[in-house]
Amino acid sequence: MRQNKYHNQKIAIDGINFDSKKEARRYKELKLLERAKAITDLKLQPKYLLQSKFRYKGEVQRAVYYIADFSYIQNGKAIVEDVKGHKTEVYKLKRKLFLSKYRDIDFREI
Repeated sequence: MRQNKYHNQKIAIDGINFDSKKEARRYKELKLLERAKAITDLKLQPKYLLQSKFRYKGEVQRAVYYIADFSYIQNGKAIVEDVKGHKTEVYKLKRKLFLSKYRDIDFREI
């Protein structure tokens, strides 16, 4: 079996594929919190627009999105979570853009 670049092991829970055991573990924790009504509106892989598509010299430049691992509502506040083991340069840049654009959302790294 080929080793993953970041040494994480993919795992499936409830028929959902996760990129790591850590992310799958957090999903199970969030599902328990949702069942206990401590959080609501749990979403997996929510997508947030960072930059709309545009034309440059006649060529369409694609939109840029930040895709988090989870989002939910807790005590009336929107929470976005990203489970990270290794922080790539692309992740760091998109995180900054997300924090700048979505200031009303509580962003958490797990």
